[in-house]
Amino acid sequence: MKHKLIIAIALVALSITSCKKEVENPETNTSFALSDAMLKTTTTDEAQTQPVKNVLSFYGKITADNNKMIDVYPLVGGNVIKVNVELGDYVKKGQVLATIKSTDIADFEKQSIDAKNDLLVAKNHLKVAQELFDGKLNSESDVLQAKSEVNKAQSQLGKIQETYKIYNIKAGSIYEVTAPISGFIIQKSINQDMLLRSDRSENIFDIAEISEVWALANINEIDINKVKLGIDADVTTLSYPDKVFKGKVDKIFNVIDPETKAMQARVKLQNPGYMLKPDMNANIKLSYSEGESMIAVPSKAIVFDKSKNFVMIFKDRNNIETRQVDVYRVVGDTTYISSGLKENERVITNNQLFIYRALNE
Repeated sequence: MKHKLIIAIALVALSITSCKKEVENPETNTSFALSDAMLKTTTTDEAQTQPVKNVLSFYGKITADNNKMIDVYPLVGGNVIKVNVELGDYVKKGQVLATIKSTDIADFEKQSIDAKNDLLVAKNHLKVAQELFDGKLNSESDVLQAKSEVNKAQSQLGKIQETYKIYNIKAGSIYEVTAPISGFIIQKSINQDMLLRSDRSENIFDIAEISEVWALANINEIDINKVKLGIDADVTTLSYPDKVFKGKVDKIFNVIDPETKAMQARVKLQNPGYMLKPDMNANIKLSYSEGESMIAVPSKAIVFDKSKNFVMIFKDRNNIETRQVDVYRVVGDTTYISSGLKENERVITNNQLFIYRALNE
C-alpha cells in the first residue's frame, strides 16, 4: 500500500511538471492554420542584430533656417504711404511690401534729369567740334576732348540708372520695398504714415522660407558626451502631439550658454504644409548608441499577456509558435530582446494578437 501511494504521488508530480513546461514554452499548435484572407493581411519581420540605442529627451525651439531668412531694410528714409502685408503673410520674390515717398528719391530724380541734360550738352559739343574739325577750324584734340566729355556723361547717367534699378525707384519720388525672396513675414516693424529716418539701422521686415526648419535642442552638460553628429532625432510639438517629425543632428554648437548651462544641437527638419512655425516649443528625442548589439524586432510584434512578453514566430501558415521573450528595452518602434529569440527568425507584426489568442485561449 505504501509503495502504491509513493507511485501515485510521483505520477501527480510528473503531470504538474509537464503542465508547467507547456505554459512556459508553448508548443506549435499543429491544428491551427491561417486562412487565405488572414494570410494576406498578416505581415512579418525578421529579427536582426542591431546596435542597442537609448533615448535622451530635451526641450528646444523651432527656428527658421538662418540661410533662408533675410532682413529687409529700407534703402531710403521718408513717409510710409502704404503697407501691403501683415505678419504671417506669404509673399513671393519681387512682391511689393511697402511704398515710401522719399526726399532722397527726389534727389535721385534731380540727378537723373541733370545727367540726361549733361549728356545732351556733351553730344552737342561733340557735334560742333566734329564740324569745326571737318572745316579745319579746330584741332583733333578738341574732338577727342569732346568725345571724352560724352563718355563721362554717359557713364554718370548709367550709374544713376543702375541706382534706379537697385532702389526700385518709381516716378513721383516713390520707393517700393520689395521681397528679396519668397517666404513668410515673420517680423514686421513698419506701419502706414510712419516716418522713417534716412539713417535708420533697424530692419522693417524679416522674411523666412520655412519648407525646412531647425529644431534647436538644449543639451545638459551631463549628456554632451552622448550627442554626436548624425544621430537620429524625433521632434514633437504641443500643436501636433501625435505627429513625429524625423531628422538628424547636423550641427553641434560647441559652446555653453552661461545662463542655461546648456549646449545647443541643431536638427534639420522637413516642414510639410508649414506645420512647424518659428519659435514653437518642441520636445526633441535623440537616439544614441550604447556600444553593444542585441536582437531587435518591431515593437508592435510584442504581445504582453499575464505579465510576460511573447512574440509569434512564423514559419508557414500551418507552423506558428508562441515564444516567450525577455525584453531588454523599448525605444520607440524598436524593441531589444535579451533572450528567447534568434537572429533571422520571423515574427508576426500584424494580426499577432488575434493569432496569439487563437493559439493560447
